[in-house]
Amino acid sequence: MPKRTLQGVVVSDKQNKTIVVRVDRRFTHPLYKKTIRRSKNYHAHDENNEFKVGDVVWIEESRPLSKQKRWTVVQSEKKTA
Repeated sequence: MPKRTLQGVVVSDKQNKTIVVRVDRRFTHPLYKKTIRRSKNYHAHDENNEFKVGDVVWIEESRPLSKQKRWTVVQSEKKTA
């Protein structure tokens, strides 16, 4: 089974070797047919502490690394100044 990958924005980098990534998704409400935005935060492993708040990153499923970390950072799309 392939590993899931998600794209999101780094919202916190205060922990050592861990970042918090906000992943937004959009879907249509089944009854009212209105587009709804929902977001969820994921804790991801960042070995070298290289990602900062505002960076757009791709995260990939991995084995459990701690109580909350189940994702690792694959790559970054852009760096903020």
